[in-house]
Amino acid sequence: MTAVPEPRGDVAVLVPAAGLGLRLGPGAPKALRPLAGEPLLVHAVRRLAAAPSVGTIVVAAPPEGESDVRRMLAPVAPVTVVPGGATRQESVAAALAAVPAPLEIVLVHDAARALTPPALIEAVAAAVRAGHDAVIPVLPVVDTIKEVDARERVVGTVDRSGLRAVQTPQGFRRSLLAAAHGAAVDALTDDAGLVEELGVPVACVPGSEWALKITRPVDLAFAEALLRMQPAAGPHPRPA
Repeated sequence: MTAVPEPRGDVAVLVPAAGLGLRLGPGAPKALRPLAGEPLLVHAVRRLAAAPSVGTIVVAAPPEGESDVRRMLAPVAPVTVVPGGATRQESVAAALAAVPAPLEIVLVHDAARALTPPALIEAVAAAVRAGHDAVIPVLPVVDTIKEVDARERVVGTVDRSGLRAVQTPQGFRRSLLAAAHGAAVDALTDDAGLVEELGVPVACVPGSEWALKITRPVDLAFAEALLRMQPAAGPHPRPA
């Protein structure tokens, strides 16, 4: 039996995993969908546990499947499992409330980014540790971006040189993340957006092609192809 890695770092990672993931089609909640024979959540937690900085992992699970998630992750890593909420923000807030008091660096990570390499997790944590209050991993936008109107007619071409695609984990000082959630009015797609609403600068670090978000069936197929490449690429590819 493979030994469960012991937590050792100064970072807590929150994993909101209660969403249904309807774009993947009917079935179990997205975090529990299989990738190469294992749930996405198992892949994600295994990589989080391999990052030396990570000392605590808190998963916000589907409320009706909380005990199942706890049993599923027990052989993978020591994990705290809490019931998630109806929205992503509610799930993140529930997970944040379960973080032990001494830990002041908190990362928020999507289970759907199941192949995120430990090197990227370390890079985000290191940037917060170095003094940034909020940090996100990003990749340059490679597609041409068009702005369209309500009738789906092009009204302009957006200059992509200043655009970035955002990934997770996103890193924060714990007090800032708590304040951002406490002040939230609108539902946003990421926690950095809540921090931006407070007027706090958000720093960027290079992201990783392996940290793709698995949202559609084609993403699952691509992720499985990446896993087949892993022996040649190494188990923990570095950020781009």
